[in-house]
Amino acid sequence: MEPIFRPRTIGRRGIALIQRFEGCARLRPDGLYEAYPDPGTGGDPWTIGWGTTGPGIGPGTHWTRAQCDARLEADLARYALAVDRVLGDAATSQAQFDALVSFHYNTGAIARATLARKHLAGDYAGAAQEFTRWTRAGGRILKGLVRRRQAEAALYASS
Repeated sequence: MEPIFRPRTIGRRGIALIQRFEGCARLRPDGLYEAYPDPGTGGDPWTIGWGTTGPGIGPGTHWTRAQCDARLEADLARYALAVDRVLGDAATSQAQFDALVSFHYNTGAIARATLARKHLAGDYAGAAQEFTRWTRAGGRILKGLVRRRQAEAALYASS
């Protein structure tokens, strides 16, 4: 019988990190969450809930908290699967995996990042340093991205 493929899933520390930096932002007085422009560009991509972007999200988009939470769960499964595919059978702790999923959730760049290549090569110290290269949005360094990359690097190195 062939082994059953079970992709890795993000753990509680990774989810907490993402929620801490994404926040479930823009709660309106009526209890709905509204979409907001990207802080780096002042426009696209528009974001709602726990950092969700994509088709159908723009000015005037409103979701309930349940919609925000459900989309986060679905997005995390999708991003974790993408990270798992890039990593293949490379030795990866849960903390490293969680940090890499957070990075990918925010950047979408796991497949092209030197960070992933260094991890795959077993250069974990070098990979941890790579997080700090991803602190720009809209051509400028954002303090929130600096803090997030520091937190991701710390989680990655905590394994």
